Amino acid sequence: ALAVPGGTDLPPKKRIDARKKLAKAIEKRFPEAKLFPLNTEQESSLLLRHLATQKQRHLAFRDRRAHLLAYAAEFVPSRESDLVGTLKVSGFVRGQTLNVNSLVHIVGHGDFQMSQVDAPPDPLTLNPRVVKGQKRSQDMEVQDDSVNSTDEMEEDVKVLMKADPNKQESLQSEVVPDPMEGEQTWPTEEELQEAEASLKASRRVVKVPKGTSKYQAAWIVDDGEEGNQEDDDDEDDDIDDDMMEEAVSQEGESSEEEEEPAEEECETMTVSECLRDDQYDEKVEEDEQMLERYKQERMDEMFPDEVDTPRDVPARVRFQKYRGLKSFRTSPWDPKENLPRDYARIFQFQDFSRTRKHLFRQIEKEETEGASVGWYVTLHVCNVPVSVMESFREGKPLVLFSLLPHEQKMSVLNFLVRRHPSNSEPVRAKEELIFHCGFRRFRASPLFSQHTSADKHKLERFLRLDAALVVTVYAPITFPPASVLLFKQRSNGMHDLIATGSLLSVDPDRIVIKRLVLSGHPFKIFTKTAVVRYMFFNREDVMWFKPVELRTKWGRRGHIKEPLGTHGHMKCHFDGQLKSQDTVLLNLYKRVFPKWTYDPHVPEPVPWVRSESALLVQEVEME
Repeated sequence: ALAVPGGTDLPPKKRIDARKKLAKAIEKRFPEAKLFPLNTEQESSLLLRHLATQKQRHLAFRDRRAHLLAYAAEFVPSRESDLVGTLKVSGFVRGQTLNVNSLVHIVGHGDFQMSQVDAPPDPLTLNPRVVKGQKRSQDMEVQDDSVNSTDEMEEDVKVLMKADPNKQESLQSEVVPDPMEGEQTWPTEEELQEAEASLKASRRVVKVPKGTSKYQAAWIVDDGEEGNQEDDDDEDDDIDDDMMEEAVSQEGESSEEEEEPAEEECETMTVSECLRDDQYDEKVEEDEQMLERYKQERMDEMFPDEVDTPRDVPARVRFQKYRGLKSFRTSPWDPKENLPRDYARIFQFQDFSRTRKHLFRQIEKEETEGASVGWYVTLHVCNVPVSVMESFREGKPLVLFSLLPHEQKMSVLNFLVRRHPSNSEPVRAKEELIFHCGFRRFRASPLFSQHTSADKHKLERFLRLDAALVVTVYAPITFPPASVLLFKQRSNGMHDLIATGSLLSVDPDRIVIKRLVLSGHPFKIFTKTAVVRYMFFNREDVMWFKPVELRTKWGRRGHIKEPLGTHGHMKCHFDGQLKSQDTVLLNLYKRVFPKWTYDPHVPEPVPWVRSESALLVQEVEME
C-alpha cells in the first residue's frame, strides 16, 4: 500500500493532475499497488482497513524450520581469544519447535552449534504477572509493584535444555578425502579371464590408417556397417577422385615424365603421395589471405560455441580434453568419469527426493522436544566471531534459522533462474555472484546450462535474456522448495538484481557439457565430396580428428576421408552435394564443473538512496 500525505495547499484541479502523474510514475515499479492519500481521518481509516484485509503469504522453507529474529543480543568472549565467543541471542521462536541439538544458521555469517536454551521473562508479555499478596488496582502503587516483580523475574532465568554431545549435529560440511582411497588392488585370475573373453567377443577387424591408436580405431565405421549407401556412391567417388587428381596434378605431369627411368619406385605410395603433397601446397599464400578475409567477414556475426583453430599449437594438443559424439542427445556419457578432486569433498544422496519426503513427513507427524513456537528464549550460540555482534550493533537485523539434517553439508546445487528484465548487462559463466537461496546468503562462481529433459545439458557462456537457464554451484544442501535471487555486486558495494528463480535439485551427477565448434569452408565441391580448408592447418590434426562426424549449417552430414597436402586441407564425403556458401562444422565436447568459491560471509548491501523521488524504492527490496 502506497500512502501520500500533503497536497492540500494545491488547487483542486492541479491536485487531481498531480495525483495522476504520481500514479503513473509509481506504476512502473508497483503496477498493482493502490495509492492512498493521507489528509483526513477518513482517508487514514481507509488505509488501515486495506492493510487489515491483507493476507501474509506463507513461505514453505520458513514454515518447515524454526527461525528467530534477534530482539536482544550479548557477546561473551572465550578464554582463548576475544575475537570468538558465545553469542546470547534472545527472541521469539517462529515456524517450528527449536531443538538445542540442531544447528543454527546466522544469515550472512555461517552455521553454528548451540550449547543451551534459556527462558528469560517475556519483555512484551500480554498478561503481565503480579506479585502474590497484592490486588489489582489502577493506582500507581500497584503499577510500581508490577515493575518490581518484573525485575525479580529477570534475575530468575530458567534453563530449558542443554545440548547433548551424543545427539548434537556435527558441523562437518566437507568430506576429508583419503588420497589412498582410489588405489586399486591387483585383479584376480577370474577377472582377467572375464576381461579377455569380453575383448575377444567385441573385437572386429577394421582397416585403419598407419599410426591410428586403438581409441581412434574404435570410432571408424566399418565398410559393412555403412550399408548400401557406400556401394551407391562408389561410382560418384571414382569420378570425383579422377577429377580431383586431374585438378591437383596438372602441374606435376612433367616431373613424373622425368622420373620414368625409375618406374618401379614411382609406383610406390610414398613417392606418389610426396609428389602430390608438394604440388598441392604451392598456393599457400593465397589461402592465408583468404583466411583473413573470412575472419573479417565473421566479425559482425555471432556464432554460438565457434572458436578459431589455433595456429601456434596443434589442434590435437589444444583440444585433447574434448571428444566427439555421434549424437549429443543419445550418446552415453558416464557421470562418474574423470571427476575433479573437489567431488571428493562433497556429499551425495542415494535418492534425494526420498530423503526429502522422509524428513518433511517427520516434521509434520513427529513432535520435537524443545522451545515451542511463540516462546521468548535465549540461545547460547558457540564459537561465533565478534563481527556478528558488531553487525548487530550497527542496526542490521540478526536472523537465525535452525537447519534440517544434512543441511550443513556441501554438495552441488542446481537452480532454475530467469534473467530479470531490469538488468541487461552481460553476465559471464564462472563470474562471482551473490546468492540469496532461501535463508542462506553466499558468494559463488556458477555455471550456466540449458534446462532440458535429457541426461546431458549444454553449457551457456552467458546468462541469456530470452530463456530460463540452470545455475550450478557448490553450496550447502538445501531441501526445496526454496526461492533464489542472484545479485551482482558493484565496486561501491551496491547489489544489482540479475535473476530470480527457485532451487531445482541437489544432484552432483547432472552433466554439463561444453561444446566447441571448429569451422571449415568448402574449397572444391564435387557430387558428394568436397575439399575443405581452414578447419585444420597440418596433416596430423586431420588424421587425429578423422573419426569425428562432420555436419554443415545447411543440414548435411559427412566424415573425413583423407588429408590432402600438409597444411590441413582434407577430402570429405557428405550425404548430399554441398552449396558454395555452406560451412562445414566439427563439434567437440567436454564436461565442465563449477569452481569451488563458496563464501558464506556476505555483508549486508549498501542501502540504495535516490534523491529524485522518495516514493521510488529499491527494486531489490520489492523482490
